Amino acid sequence: MNRRLSPRIRIPSWLPVDPYILALIGTVVLAALLPASGTAADVAGGASTGAVALLFFLYGARLSTREMVDGLKHWRLHLTVLACTFLLFPLLGLAARGLVPFVLTPQLYSGLLFLCLVPSTVQSSIAFTSIARGNVAAAICAGSFSSLVGIVITPLLAALLIGGGTAGFSADSLFKIVAQLLLPFLAGQLLRRWIVGFLTRHRELLGLVDRGSVLLVVYTAFSQGMAAGIWHQVTPARLAVLLGVEAVLLAAMLSLSWYGGKRLGFGRADRIAIQFAGSKKSLAAGLPMASVLFGAQASLAVLPLMLFHQMQLMVCAVIAKRRAADPQPPGIPGPLKRPASIRTPVSTPAGE
Repeated sequence: MNRRLSPRIRIPSWLPVDPYILALIGTVVLAALLPASGTAADVAGGASTGAVALLFFLYGARLSTREMVDGLKHWRLHLTVLACTFLLFPLLGLAARGLVPFVLTPQLYSGLLFLCLVPSTVQSSIAFTSIARGNVAAAICAGSFSSLVGIVITPLLAALLIGGGTAGFSADSLFKIVAQLLLPFLAGQLLRRWIVGFLTRHRELLGLVDRGSVLLVVYTAFSQGMAAGIWHQVTPARLAVLLGVEAVLLAAMLSLSWYGGKRLGFGRADRIAIQFAGSKKSLAAGLPMASVLFGAQASLAVLPLMLFHQMQLMVCAVIAKRRAADPQPPGIPGPLKRPASIRTPVSTPAGE
């Protein structure tokens, strides 16, 4: 596939509202009005567990080992993105602990810190990098590396930094992580050579499976939250403060990734890839992980991530358009093309 990457994210003249976020909001409203209870809650919980395993199986099946090896040639850039995602973000999250309890409740802070531990996105990083005329191939590989590393490091960081906030990280929690996240992912990698053709032919159907699975996880988590009565802890004022804190967090990471890339000697195209891959968080990866790690507290844990996801799309849309309007270096008349050896994943997860 040598054609220019066509971003799936369309950037209108006004700040965009991701349609998938609207679907997530609708799911939250449904869980508030008609929460699953009794036998229905047991069925929804079982289905949610299966959906998480299916999601990570598909993540593993989509990821091409050969493309990952090709991407290692630009190892400095990938290490920089990983440092942004799993070092700078968590450090800023830990610094926000000083906001508890006067600004953020302990539960919302746990969700904010979890947000800082989630891997980066794939599809939206590629799309915005392409629009801004950055290094698209680097964005593809950086997002893929982050997703791969995050499957292991995000739960470990959560155990280390959040600890008891994850409903008590125990041997049972570790077993759930291995059974629902790692084993399905490894199974997908092992079976990829035999099922990649099927995934390619049915990418649209798999996209619906992705979205439906994540929506089911959200419905189950928020139904459990309603049953536990935890939503009485969240007021409109608290939500407004949370949005303000997340705006500062996003601004800090956008600045650190952009100017840090310059300080490290990266060119403009690479700095664009670093900024978009290093400043964003994946809703698709974070929601299933939260359901495993937080249990009945997952609804509050994912709320900061859901808000941050929409904010990052809106802000990065504006930045990408402004970067595209910047004067280009000689010899780069338009959006950079990706090499033929680097291809977009068969299908990218929903909610990225």
